[in-house]
Amino acid sequence: MCDKIDFKKIEAIEMKYLNKYYHFLKFAEDEMLLGFKTKEKIKDDWFRYYKSGISDFAVGAERIVYALLNGKGIGQPNSAPVGSDLFFEVEDAFIHIDLKTVQTDNIGDYAKSIFVGTNQNSYTGYMEVKGKENRLYNSSLPTYYNKGTTQEKICLTYFVTILYEKENLDILVISIMCMPNGELEKHYKTRVLKAGKNPDKTRFNFSNVPNFEFLDNKKRIKVIYFDEKKCSNKKLDFYRELYHGQNES
Repeated sequence: MCDKIDFKKIEAIEMKYLNKYYHFLKFAEDEMLLGFKTKEKIKDDWFRYYKSGISDFAVGAERIVYALLNGKGIGQPNSAPVGSDLFFEVEDAFIHIDLKTVQTDNIGDYAKSIFVGTNQNSYTGYMEVKGKENRLYNSSLPTYYNKGTTQEKICLTYFVTILYEKENLDILVISIMCMPNGELEKHYKTRVLKAGKNPDKTRFNFSNVPNFEFLDNKKRIKVIYFDEKKCSNKKLDFYRELYHGQNES
């Protein structure tokens, strides 16, 4: 699959489901934000454990987002042990969705890239490593499931990302993004991956590939929620521009 027509088909289906999930989550924005606030009703019973590091904000946030997405009833959940937290089969694809939560302490990373697990993507390729030779990264997911058979379906990867304040757990930004399918490595090369701290770890360098380049540069990232009052940090300009661009178009 090396010609532009095939690349365009891959990006077209990636964008199709990006738009579906974005519009659903945008429609359910009020319910999602309300769900995040339900923790306040019993705060006295759990906050002391969160402060001691026993609890993690991501656990609670996942319940809300995943409940909404599961409730939508899109596709058939798949029980394969290798894959993302949400794994669906639809008519024309297998879809992996994971939630990534980041504290404002790590706002620099959130603004440019996110950690991704090998079980969460199909993008095998080289990563640029500053001052060193490029490092090979091997993902665990196939670019197509049942490749070469009549049951062949493309593998798609999406991440819902949440930026929140550590002290009060207020939500600042919610976005959804599509990581390129591994077949697109022939075009995007090393731009998609950023070396992680360990040799076998990688980050999705989304700020380096923010567009579907075979679809008139339509965005691979959509901002569902952006708290304008609290997002004064210039490092969030990337999300701010996306958010306002969406609302103006």
